[in-house]
Amino acid sequence: MAGTAQRDRGAPAPLQGAARLWLRLVKPTGSSSGASYYLILAATLALTAIGVMMVLSASSVESIAAGESPYTAALKQSLFGLAGLAGMMVLSRINVRWLKRLAWPGIGATVVLLVLVQVIGRRVLGNRNWIDIAGFSLQPSEFAKLLLALWMATILNKKAALLDNWVHALVPVVPVGLAVALLVIWGHDLGTTLVILFVVMAALFYAGVPTKLFVASGLLLAVGAAGFAITSPNRMCRIYNWVGQNPDFCTADGGDFGYQVQNGLQGLASGGWFGVGLGQSRQKYSWIPEAHNDFIFAVLGEELGLVGTILVLALFAVLAVSVFRVVSRQEELFPRVLGGTIMAWILGQAAINMAMVTGIAPVIGVPLPFISSGGSALVSCLCAIGVVLSLAREDMRLAKAARTPHGRTRSKAKSGALARDHRADAPRASSARSAPVLTGARGRAAAASPGKLRQQEKPAQNEKPAQYQKRKATR
Repeated sequence: MAGTAQRDRGAPAPLQGAARLWLRLVKPTGSSSGASYYLILAATLALTAIGVMMVLSASSVESIAAGESPYTAALKQSLFGLAGLAGMMVLSRINVRWLKRLAWPGIGATVVLLVLVQVIGRRVLGNRNWIDIAGFSLQPSEFAKLLLALWMATILNKKAALLDNWVHALVPVVPVGLAVALLVIWGHDLGTTLVILFVVMAALFYAGVPTKLFVASGLLLAVGAAGFAITSPNRMCRIYNWVGQNPDFCTADGGDFGYQVQNGLQGLASGGWFGVGLGQSRQKYSWIPEAHNDFIFAVLGEELGLVGTILVLALFAVLAVSVFRVVSRQEELFPRVLGGTIMAWILGQAAINMAMVTGIAPVIGVPLPFISSGGSALVSCLCAIGVVLSLAREDMRLAKAARTPHGRTRSKAKSGALARDHRADAPRASSARSAPVLTGARGRAAAASPGKLRQQEKPAQNEKPAQYQKRKATR
């Protein structure tokens, strides 16, 4: 402790302030006051509301041009949002450990649906990711992220005592994760494949896999991701454009792989501090492809300006800190791995999308959670937040139960009991002061069994005073 205090005193003042602020934010060892639960709920609802609003603004022009209602995409997003909120509230009210029963059926259904997508699925913009069910388009790869996280948390929890062995730590988690990623990349969706590989890495990290195994599995997954990128000329051209190169085979067909990023950056730049106004974007007039989906952050920055983008960043930051506080308090392996993997998935995907729109990363087609258009992505993210809310509710219950024995209720009860004991002991003390001192064998008997002695000194039932005095004198 002394060494820690000396190091803290020796650190620069800004670093000490930042460290104290971080500890106050995360509070990894403190009891929950319920703030994390309400912050997660508020940030999620705010991001979902902003998403519906921006989908309406970004998709209205292209919907009118296609002869549809300008509210078509926004109404679909709202319906899926309501379904996702219903699922979030249901999951937040049940015990997370009950979800272990869905781990194997869930991963089985995921594999079956991903195979069906490649057989009877629908191709959109070069990716085969959608399957039509009952008039709705379902994207199984989005639900695969949550179901894979649940399955890995269940398996790693069962193998908690064996994770030091590389066979038990990596098998079957890594092979199954790679199989799911292969089924997704079979549909040419590199962005979702990278997110799934990131989910596998997060599960291994929160399970406490030894560092050498974690690094080895990370290198294996990185090699797999690089292989997925190299096998596609389209993806390689996007990477070349990102590093500032433009090979001949990328421009042979008149393609411009920097067109989307350049117009996205122009939209962000033209927004200025406060934006051009909600619904007044000029880049959404078919200048930015998929303006209401992958590049909706550019439209948001153009219409709401730097203030709007900072607001979205702040909401994701609040969500990150709040979820981290919940995950850091989990003592059991299953909820810690499940909650940590969900946190890494949602926040990592948000970071990838923003980096892609701002040109920090190459374009790989990853939607912005809660905001981009897409019913399957919205429902899966909201259900994942419902799982985290369930952990936060349990944390609140445990904190409340821990405070009850040491809180005011026990203090009042203890003070009342002490007062009653004091009043009950008062006559006993006075009688003890007035009683004669016993010595010898009677004194030892009194010390050993004072209650029995007092019972012997009293008159027997129906005994007359004269008989009691005579018996006492003979004794």
